[in-house]
Amino acid sequence: MDFRTKVPIQDGAHKLEHAGGVFLIGSCFVENIGAKLEWFKFKNLQNPTGIIFHPSPIRRFFQRLSNEEKFREEDVFEFNGGWQSLEAHSDMRRDNHEECLSDLNSALKQSREYIQNTSHVIISLGTAWGYVYEGKDNIAANCHKVPQKKFTKELSSITEIINDLEVIDHSVSQLNKNASIIFTISPVRHLKDGFTENQLSKSHLIAALHQFIESSRSSYYFPSYEIMMDELRDYRFYAGDMLHPSKLAVDYIWELFSNNWLSKSSISLNSEIDKIQRSLAHSPRAENSTKHRKFLTNLQGKIEEIQKKHPEITFS
Repeated sequence: MDFRTKVPIQDGAHKLEHAGGVFLIGSCFVENIGAKLEWFKFKNLQNPTGIIFHPSPIRRFFQRLSNEEKFREEDVFEFNGGWQSLEAHSDMRRDNHEECLSDLNSALKQSREYIQNTSHVIISLGTAWGYVYEGKDNIAANCHKVPQKKFTKELSSITEIINDLEVIDHSVSQLNKNASIIFTISPVRHLKDGFTENQLSKSHLIAALHQFIESSRSSYYFPSYEIMMDELRDYRFYAGDMLHPSKLAVDYIWELFSNNWLSKSSISLNSEIDKIQRSLAHSPRAENSTKHRKFLTNLQGKIEEIQKKHPEITFS
């Protein structure tokens, strides 16, 4: 007997290879998937302007890329002794506006060049709840601890989210018509919005994504949220905060993603890379022993063997 329901997953149309390159943007769940890609030595670029939860600022980011629209002085502001932008995470906060603008525009340039040569774009949507700063039209990527009274909280409609997704899709295709976009909804629960409000938010994202993908030729859906809610519906699969997926849950979601979106050759290569990575992380009891030196020689041989076939892969 099977005591759980398994989420059906559509097989990836365009498989991911190590050398193909992956651009990731969106919620903190991007960091979970990105860490796996990093471990297995896939070329990747993650959240160049920091974590973004809402589809609207993600749309704005891609618009800047496709239109080659730089950040300008009016796009940054000073607060609590630092300079930041409402379109970027606090990771981009700098001591002065020149440095802030320079780093934001460098991130745009890096992202544009990367996407033009990548095979896949992964976008993780976190919430449909957004905050609009007074006097502004766009939903903020981050509020930077500015007093909440300065913002209006709003729930984006399904239609508004679909419009965001269409712009994202169009912008990516302008940069790279061959890139496949994989959308997913973060399994992280945003309970600060409220229990019912979190479900309402996720339902808007799900409804919008599925309506959009039905008419898209290059966008696909991976059900991270559904896997967490249905297959892993137990608190033992959550981290200590009871909001984020645990390491075990992330490992399981990655396994399903790998089986459906990685090529057979990449899955096989991952097995070899994993062994090397674990060996590199090994802490020897006697670094100068003959046994350990032999271990290092064998390990270096395995690394060189992989690099002959895959020169794009490097081990630190």
